[in-house]
Amino acid sequence: MTHAKLIEIENRIVERSKKSRQDYLDHINQQAQSLPTRTVLGCTNLAHGYASAAPDEKVFLRKTTEVPNIAIVTAYNDMLSAHQPYHYFPELIKKAAINVGCTAQVAGGVPAMCDGVTQGQPGMELSLFSRDIIAQATSIALSHQMFDGILCLGICDKIVPGLLIGALEFGHLPAIFIPSGPMPSGITNDQKADVRQRYAEGTLSDQDLLASEEAAYHSPGTCTFYGTANSNQMLMEIMGLHVPGAAFVPPYSKLRDQLTLYAVDTLNQRMMAKNTAGGLGHLLNAKALINGIVGLLATGGSTNHTLHLIAIARAAGHQINWSDFHELSQIVPLIARVYPNGKADINQFQHAGGTAYVIGQLLKAGLIFGEAKTILGTSLKDATPSYAELPQLIAESLCWMPPSESTQDQSILRPVDAPFQPEGGLQCITGKLGRAILKTSAIPDSVDKIIQAPCHVFETQQALVDAFQKGALDQDLIAVLPGQGPAANGMPELHQLTPVLSSLQSRGFKVALVTDGRMSGASGKIPAVIHITPEAVRGGLIGKLKTGDLLELNMHTSQLTYLGEDDLSLRAAFQPLDIRQTIGRRLFENNRANVSDAESGASFIV
Repeated sequence: MTHAKLIEIENRIVERSKKSRQDYLDHINQQAQSLPTRTVLGCTNLAHGYASAAPDEKVFLRKTTEVPNIAIVTAYNDMLSAHQPYHYFPELIKKAAINVGCTAQVAGGVPAMCDGVTQGQPGMELSLFSRDIIAQATSIALSHQMFDGILCLGICDKIVPGLLIGALEFGHLPAIFIPSGPMPSGITNDQKADVRQRYAEGTLSDQDLLASEEAAYHSPGTCTFYGTANSNQMLMEIMGLHVPGAAFVPPYSKLRDQLTLYAVDTLNQRMMAKNTAGGLGHLLNAKALINGIVGLLATGGSTNHTLHLIAIARAAGHQINWSDFHELSQIVPLIARVYPNGKADINQFQHAGGTAYVIGQLLKAGLIFGEAKTILGTSLKDATPSYAELPQLIAESLCWMPPSESTQDQSILRPVDAPFQPEGGLQCITGKLGRAILKTSAIPDSVDKIIQAPCHVFETQQALVDAFQKGALDQDLIAVLPGQGPAANGMPELHQLTPVLSSLQSRGFKVALVTDGRMSGASGKIPAVIHITPEAVRGGLIGKLKTGDLLELNMHTSQLTYLGEDDLSLRAAFQPLDIRQTIGRRLFENNRANVSDAESGASFIV
């Protein structure tokens, strides 16, 4: 039986979204038609559309009323380790399509930047905006009216949300997401974090740090910590947009290729059914979105999805907010420990049962909507193969089996009736400074849940690092970084701060971070009040704090309180830094001017 709170929140979202959801459904239903899409094209249009196709593909593509055509939208490049394996996927998909009686074409490519490369660099100020540009590029790729279904090839941080937002504009079509899988495990995440902290403290050299990083990030595939990229994969699976078990199978493996072939066959079945109710926009209803939030909470996933899921929901006509996340967190137990929320990496998580185990447990407890539809054409609870089973090859044949009890590790995965924490560990922080997000699931129990300390205000990450290196921060403190929101500078992630603040915390000081910027999937053991809305450049009171002001963060009551006696609103307006227009940032002035606030998804298109 579905938990009553889920039903209550679903009803609230449906009521809140009644007009916008109906407008969206009307929009995609107007685009739907019973015949393959390219029947609307004239002869000249068609000839252009398949001029470069192979002869056997042209035979099928000419049959405009009989044979459906798949759009491949790819985020391939060979700099992103997770996307490098996609180089051979189009040919694999095209051959598979012909074999099952349809065709496939690469409709277009989308940009795919690596947050790991741009961390702490000016390029990170373009990262969040890249999501909406990917959505627009996806829409351009699909605009040729040649396609009856969509295969999205993407994994990493802003790329999957961008592909999904773009594909939802064509939500009358069925769509499946195809991952490429995680890289093999390197050094442990604890070892990596220890080296970073010691480097920040000045006890290790650049070469020591580089050797450690190369041992962590060393081959094709996603990075193995549970950041935004791997949270994306969990979400696509629990929302029914992957074939079952696709998320965490390694690249360049026979099983990975078989899952890709199965996705092509599955999409062909959906296209041939010509059932508009099986289109992406119909599948992504309030139940599916709530399932995504529940999966995020149960596994301690990336805080970036408190932005992305809101933007995705809006693209499908739904209105969700941080209160929905907060209330769901109160009933959803934390049943996974994956770094930075634990010691295990994503490969160990998969070996212990992975997303299949998580889905099985949540279904059993009534904590997700089992009736939510999937790309298989059936509900999540009735899907065959099952989303609660793991894929494997037996005698070269693809099959699915329940997670093995012999590999289950209760330091990584636990049942819902014996969780790591009774709550999901994500809070909506409120108070006079605004609304914000705090991820508590990775904060050690030893950390005080009430932190009262003077704040130290910094204009940049580097200014905080410099103060630390001078020994000026050896005390209880709440570090405040205003001017890091989407309208100020694109809302970069602030990972330069993690080793420094971790070092202070390990010395016994009470430490917290307060910012209108992001920390993302690597939010760890430091209490970090992030995404504060309204942000400083739009009048938010975070921009009026001064070094020495007393703040209190209360994680029991989800409150951030300014303890001073004066009225912050009467202080002088915040003066943002002048952004140097380098590394492409000049082209994003309009994006910064028109972006919505963080709780609205930090988007300039939805």
